Amino acid sequence: MIDGIWWLVILLAVITVLWLIAHLRSNKVNPKSGAHASAGKKPLTNDSLQKTAILIKKHFPNYSTSRRAKHLLITKENKKIAMITIDNSIAAGERRLGEVPIINYHRVPSRAQLGTDLQEIC
Repeated sequence: MIDGIWWLVILLAVITVLWLIAHLRSNKVNPKSGAHASAGKKPLTNDSLQKTAILIKKHFPNYSTSRRAKHLLITKENKKIAMITIDNSIAAGERRLGEVPIINYHRVPSRAQLGTDLQEIC
């Protein structure tokens, strides 16, 4: 049996060891921002979607766009009209997700191509 105060010393030693293990296994802190390294958001990297959004805002002012990570959501008068994706691994064309058509392009569409696709939808 453990006599006297030794049980307290052993308990504190176990707690200290567990704390050190947890501290060493935790995520490293970024010294510049003070946040965890994994907490940062990845920047949006699809430049083709950005160019398409600019094209829609410039030539089709009655439509508004909402940028997501891999698609553009096209709305008109707060009603979802279409979703545009630019992905080479998916066949170019149109499919539906419920009521909203999803239009996939392999590269930035031309103004005429966007115009015809948006007119077909409305």
